[in-house]
Amino acid sequence: MDPPPGARWSWLPVEGSWKYHLLLALTGMFVLGPLAGVTAAYMNFSLGFFVGGQVLAGLLGSAVTAGYGAAGRHGANYIQTAAASVASMSGLGVLVQAMAWMGLPQPPAWQMVLYLTCVGMFGVGVGMLYTPVVVDRMRLVFPSGLAVANILRALTDPRLLRRSVGQLGSGIAAGMIAGLASARLPLLGAVELSASTFGAGLVIGARIGVPAVVGGLIGIALQPYFVTIGWLQAGDPPRKIMFLIALGTIMGAAGVDLASIFARALSPVRRQAAASGAPQPEIDEWRRVDSTRLVLWVLFWAAATVACGHGLLGQPVFFLLVAVALVFLFALVNGISVGISDSNPISSAFVVTIVVLAALGLRDPGVGLMAGAVLLVATSVACDMQQDRSTGSRLGTPRVLQFRYQVLGILMGAMLAVAFARLFMAAYPVLLQDQTVLKADQQPAAWSSAMTYKFVGVLRSLTNDQPFQRTAIGVGVAAGLAIELLRKWLRPRSFVLDAVVLPSPYALSFGGFVNLPTSLWLGAGGVAGSLLALRAPATRGVPQDMGGASLFGGGLIAGDALAAVGLGVAGLLGALT
Repeated sequence: MDPPPGARWSWLPVEGSWKYHLLLALTGMFVLGPLAGVTAAYMNFSLGFFVGGQVLAGLLGSAVTAGYGAAGRHGANYIQTAAASVASMSGLGVLVQAMAWMGLPQPPAWQMVLYLTCVGMFGVGVGMLYTPVVVDRMRLVFPSGLAVANILRALTDPRLLRRSVGQLGSGIAAGMIAGLASARLPLLGAVELSASTFGAGLVIGARIGVPAVVGGLIGIALQPYFVTIGWLQAGDPPRKIMFLIALGTIMGAAGVDLASIFARALSPVRRQAAASGAPQPEIDEWRRVDSTRLVLWVLFWAAATVACGHGLLGQPVFFLLVAVALVFLFALVNGISVGISDSNPISSAFVVTIVVLAALGLRDPGVGLMAGAVLLVATSVACDMQQDRSTGSRLGTPRVLQFRYQVLGILMGAMLAVAFARLFMAAYPVLLQDQTVLKADQQPAAWSSAMTYKFVGVLRSLTNDQPFQRTAIGVGVAAGLAIELLRKWLRPRSFVLDAVVLPSPYALSFGGFVNLPTSLWLGAGGVAGSLLALRAPATRGVPQDMGGASLFGGGLIAGDALAAVGLGVAGLLGALT
């Protein structure tokens, strides 16, 4: 039997055959997906955040497809797409925990699985709808997407591997050491050392990293004023209100950019060229997507989400429709945030959704949870889709096939989200305790469940509407509009004007989502990355985005993710014993 074309190992199925796709699907759905999924679930229950599965699945997936040579990068990309979707959905099983904390009756498992599946499928479609905007036209970096692309290119191409193994490997080692050390050494924990954040800064450069620091400093400077007007209490961190302003800032800037994109698309020159039959720019075959089918997919799963939420779970149609509509907004807003800074503020978007629903008259926390779940799950999945498409764009991976692998991951992830949630809560009854009503000395040390705490806290506030939160969002929208319009008019080129005086609203907003030390790490990485790029010119025959700073930064992201996974697995095994 002749070996498959281009393959090193004769036992591998022919690339593109049904056996080939079966191998990849089974690996992503049933091996790497559950491994990343149980880790994500544990981290969310114990800490309140989880590391996405893209990097881990990319590393392990490349081992599965190494026998195909350079072409194996596409197979590894399919595997990581499916596995990362499983992990993302599994981590959101904390929604079931929130129901337990609030004393809400839990529906049968199959109903929750069906509901999460509908929402996830809807999110996949919305994410694909925005891919041409955030990946092709805005050309956002997506640091983790770039890291995965570099890993897959290096590990499946001997020529690139020889050149990049030192930089990539040293970055992974440094990231692992830093991740483990920051979890064990109080001093590093106090300064909030984050190798992945510094690595993301290396990838994006100073023109994005420095504005994040500026945003953090603005929050610190305005903190006393926010206290005087009652938006904050004494001792509250600035981001408690700044995250609302930051989200509004992205909305305002995105409105300007979308208007510009639509204006160019509908310009008279383009319409005349289309009408006259003039040749249009060719679209790469791997980018092609049937737009009609995609729109029908989105509409079908949006309707299925509302029908399932109302028919099976008894939720009001109006609030479900509002949540579905908000997904179209936050899938873009959060997608831009991920593309700029590698940060997906899904919990912040959940809070804003509850604020909006409260303004529309919602007072039932149970309805708020189920409606907010639509935005939480769909936005998370949509941003994963955009992150994966950014990886695929750098590799030339067919988008339609990658879309199908993400759908498979959603199917498995919806089942595991409910299964892992019930498994953990049955094994550890402490997870059933509502920490929002426990005193400080009663809080469980090993299971902080910070994301669930935030969800339940904002849901309980539905009975106490706070109009200033909507004002803060409005202030952010106005600021984003003004800054982006000025940037379009002035087109700043000097570093000081572009990064400090009139910085990008997208980069500026990062400082509102996190504490100041995190912004400082991103900014420090950005400055270091730009300096390294000046000293190391591009190498001939090597992809432009595989510079030394990018490779080392991607390695830091990968190493930090592996450290987090290792700590999660060790903690889970320790809890089990």
